[in-house]
Amino acid sequence: MMHLDRDVCDRARLARDPRFDGLFFIGVKSTGIYCRPICPARPPRPENIVYFPTAAAAAAAGMRPCLRCRPETAPGTPAWNGTSASVSRAMHLIRQGALNDGSVDQLADRLGLSSRHLRRLFRKHIGATPNVIAGHQRLLFAKKLVMETDMPITQVALASGYGSLRRFNAAFRKGVGRTPSRMRSSRSQTRPVAASGVRCILDLSYRPPYDWDRMLAFFQRRAIPGVEHVSDGTYRRTVRLGSGRGEIAVRHAAKGFGLTLEVCLTDDRDLMFTVERVKRMFDLDANPQAIHSTLCHDPLLGRLIRQTPGLRLPGSWDPFETAVRAVIGQQISIKGAVTQMGRLVRQAGKAYDTVEDVRLTHFFPEAAELADMDWTAIGMPGARRKTLRLLAEKVDSGALSLEGTAGLPAFIDAMTQIYGIGEWTANYIAMRALDEPDAFPASDLGILKALQEGPDRPTGKQASARAENWRPWRAYACMYLWHSLEEAG
Repeated sequence: MMHLDRDVCDRARLARDPRFDGLFFIGVKSTGIYCRPICPARPPRPENIVYFPTAAAAAAAGMRPCLRCRPETAPGTPAWNGTSASVSRAMHLIRQGALNDGSVDQLADRLGLSSRHLRRLFRKHIGATPNVIAGHQRLLFAKKLVMETDMPITQVALASGYGSLRRFNAAFRKGVGRTPSRMRSSRSQTRPVAASGVRCILDLSYRPPYDWDRMLAFFQRRAIPGVEHVSDGTYRRTVRLGSGRGEIAVRHAAKGFGLTLEVCLTDDRDLMFTVERVKRMFDLDANPQAIHSTLCHDPLLGRLIRQTPGLRLPGSWDPFETAVRAVIGQQISIKGAVTQMGRLVRQAGKAYDTVEDVRLTHFFPEAAELADMDWTAIGMPGARRKTLRLLAEKVDSGALSLEGTAGLPAFIDAMTQIYGIGEWTANYIAMRALDEPDAFPASDLGILKALQEGPDRPTGKQASARAENWRPWRAYACMYLWHSLEEAG
């Protein structure tokens, strides 16, 4: 990705193809501006164009973001994917604000690396240090808030990870070339903001195709009573981040390729994390072109992709919540699992009062709350209650991390050490909670049934062997195979 094919970039730029939005950026040497491939401005002279794999690389070269196409609104670039797994995991943490209040040393500790080695990996694979990447992330997020909300400038600075208004103003003028107030005055519309806390509406882009209806249906079938609700084309849920509280609502944008996120939080410092979590939850940074080009080599998957080209990998808001859901859902129907999740929430979840949606009544319990819960009040087999209690205790004590910073094989090994959790459950958790694109529950009966082409159903070992050609997108193959059963039914 660090060495872009100029001919491919030229064709995508001239066609303004939205499928390439965010995969590279266009720098114009004569103006010092960098743009998205879909920028509506008049194309520059070819000799003045230089291509960059990331917005951060363009900024590091002294370029400023275009005020017309707004690079901060492009889908997240997966430029680091396929390089170093450690870099990929570090990038996800940085985008969630890991370096806003923490150091590179602390980030490296979370990844099990030395800070020196992490910096070396970033120089090799990204061409910039972690702090440079984090600084550019903060700047573009701040620009997005200035342009899309009416949050006070001081609140924008805090929500973007800046420690002071003075630092924020200096970084904004240097990186954008305008003051935040002047930038805001150029807008054509405004959006409401609450007097306290954070209440704002943001647009989040994706690369087409994207099957929003099927993504929404996936969440609707699994919505936890009191915590989640889907109606009128909108997904809503309660959220809890440390001491912060609130709720989110996600719907498809009225026009263009994107989703609209409505956020209501008590702590503005949680906003950046919330936005990144929602983007991962709805898989907005996926590159369908790369996924389809690999999976289409399999005749069955090729046919399924042509029939439904926009399937994505549904993520989750809370990794622990998804792990609990996966354990409860073992060997029972989706409807049965939803019923039991509702009972669990009513038993251990904290109450939530809101005037926005009366159907949102609780927060999902944290690990400490489930570890201390009276499990006899939940109607389920004793072995499953034991597994859930062990899971909650390990997460609460820190013995088990659900961040996925150690990589997929290490995560699967750690999960399967817990009584009652096998490889199927561990891989399902990795798919949804960790957004691992290569997780693959090979023994899943639905997958084996979808792969059956004759009288004999394949074994898990045979499915694994066939899936080797689907790497690193085996989780997406799962989604297409599962969806084929729904269509057949």
